[in-house]
Amino acid sequence: MDKFLNKLRDQYDLIGKIFLFVLMIALLLAIFPREGKFRYEYQKGKPWQHYDLIAQSDVAILKPEAELQAEINEALLAARPYFRRDHSVVSVQTNNLINAFNKLRESEKGRGMFQNIQHSDPLLFMLRLLDSVYATGVIGLTTEIENRPSDYEIFETDNNTAFRKRVSGYFTIKSAAQFIERKTDEAGLPQPLREILLSSLRQNLIFDAENTKRARDLIVNEISTTRGMIQSGERVISRGELINAEKFQILESIRLDYQAKLGDGFQYEKILLGQFILIGLTVIVFILFMLSFRRDIFIDNKRLLMLLLIIVIMVYAAASTMKHNPGLLQLLPFCLVPIVVRVFYDTRIAFFVHVITLILTAFMVPSGFQFLFQQLVAGIIAIISVAEFRRRSQFFLTALAIFATYSLVYTGMLLIQDGSIENINYQMFVLYLGSAAFTLLAYPIIFVFEKLFSQVTDVTLMELSDTNSPLLRQLSLYAPGTFQHSMQVANLAEAAIYEIGGNTLLVRTGALYHDIGKMEMPMYFIENQLSEMNPHDELSYEESARIIISHVIKGIEKAKKHKLPEVLIDFIRTHHGTRMAEYFYNKQRIEFPESEIRDKDFRYPGPAPFSKETSVLMMADSVEAASRSIKSHTADSISNLVENIIDKQIEMKQFVNSDLTLKDITRIKKVLKKKLMSIYHVRIEYPAL
Repeated sequence: MDKFLNKLRDQYDLIGKIFLFVLMIALLLAIFPREGKFRYEYQKGKPWQHYDLIAQSDVAILKPEAELQAEINEALLAARPYFRRDHSVVSVQTNNLINAFNKLRESEKGRGMFQNIQHSDPLLFMLRLLDSVYATGVIGLTTEIENRPSDYEIFETDNNTAFRKRVSGYFTIKSAAQFIERKTDEAGLPQPLREILLSSLRQNLIFDAENTKRARDLIVNEISTTRGMIQSGERVISRGELINAEKFQILESIRLDYQAKLGDGFQYEKILLGQFILIGLTVIVFILFMLSFRRDIFIDNKRLLMLLLIIVIMVYAAASTMKHNPGLLQLLPFCLVPIVVRVFYDTRIAFFVHVITLILTAFMVPSGFQFLFQQLVAGIIAIISVAEFRRRSQFFLTALAIFATYSLVYTGMLLIQDGSIENINYQMFVLYLGSAAFTLLAYPIIFVFEKLFSQVTDVTLMELSDTNSPLLRQLSLYAPGTFQHSMQVANLAEAAIYEIGGNTLLVRTGALYHDIGKMEMPMYFIENQLSEMNPHDELSYEESARIIISHVIKGIEKAKKHKLPEVLIDFIRTHHGTRMAEYFYNKQRIEFPESEIRDKDFRYPGPAPFSKETSVLMMADSVEAASRSIKSHTADSISNLVENIIDKQIEMKQFVNSDLTLKDITRIKKVLKKKLMSIYHVRIEYPAL
């Protein structure tokens, strides 16, 4: 059992990768819709490229969406809204009128007024007048009847009875008030009583939204969605025949019927098997690509998880959109995938991840070729626009380029299919604009991914390489000599890594921070000593070596305290590798030859550099520090210095973990020599003629 557990522990990295890819396949299978996929690809205005298509069963031909919608709109014009007569309004307003009338009659003002009224029973007159208004009906003005002609009819419902009536047969609040004014004026009714009547007016015909919707739904449901039928065994289209609008609609009808039949329960297992095969092959292609071209990412499970997560999230968003509202598919920001990946990695990996995402999505969407072509072109434009990502404003230019690409591809496809732009759908441009705008979410997404997966982008490196950042500001104040040394090392390393091809911004930033541990005891490092007094004179060589070596550990601690990215901490860890503090080690050997020397007391903790960038930093750091001790800076002395130092590092096997070649090292030496000669103003002597 223990042997088995030990074996599992030794293979945990491989087991983790297997788990990631199995989980990815399982999630994609769960995301994919359980429906069949029509085997033929076709486009309106293009010839039919396949063999003659024979109908396998009777299929009703669906009406085009525009035609069906036009029929629905025409039918709804004939639909009439429903209004419900509310009898409770009459009783409530009648009681209000009586109460207001009695209150007025009992008031001092009312007693004098009622003595002069000629009408025998004003209350009875007012009640009859109000009843006649409500019997006719006071209708509420809604958008359903507003600005309609006088002969426009509605349905009035009263006690489960519905009948049609013209709008002109009802009062509105305004016309009812005018009617009451005229009648009370003829009867000589005083103004206070008129006001009581007018205040009792309310709408007693209320718009019935529920019945109106039910009636309209019934009208829509009665409209046939099909016209004609293709009989089983009938030739639908011949090879090479042009797909006109009529043929295209027939093919669409057959495709939808085919997919609906495949989606039945008895085909579920076969569809699932087909999806498993296609998804599995796509994942295998992804694995082979990563192993062949970006093994460094493949061996890092955290970085691999980030790429797989991006793919799965985008495919899930597409599947959800297709399920709930396929018309919004163009709104999805597929170009977010290559933008986010490119910011973290190179253009090649960004393009490949984008292609994998599109391939998986194309299994689900209609017109797969058009979708794939459009998103592929837009993705390439997005990758190119952020290839040298240095400013956040680039996101806006990228969004504009994506919108222009979408629009041009759509227009081109429309011209190919229809031969004109008469049928252009301007709503598509709104969707494209929304999709391009959503790509601006790349900035917060990148920030989240940086934190979740401990990654670093060029924008973050630029912020950290600012010499006014808090940590570098402290370095310049407390260890000014070390700060100047770091600046020189940064310039040398940047020039060298540029020559062999690497991340210049990363190596520059790493160089600026590689010696921050010296801030703890700056006077123990010669570049910060301002006088001839050297504190090492009071220490043993072991103590001096311990202090010098400790700046690596203290630098790591300070970097973690200030939350520097792990990729920058690697420069602090490795810039001395596993070498010795040679000055004090040699002094100890010379002055105390009899005493036993423990190598570990004079050796840096390491590890050795494991990338081009960290290796170049070690070379640049060593030659820059050593160049300060040369008494005469000549071309030969600088050349010998660079050769000796780097050759010794090679001899000590400091670069065995990095992917530097001998050719790279030769080019690095050449750059370092040239830069050092420039720093010390060395001129090459020309041979005498």
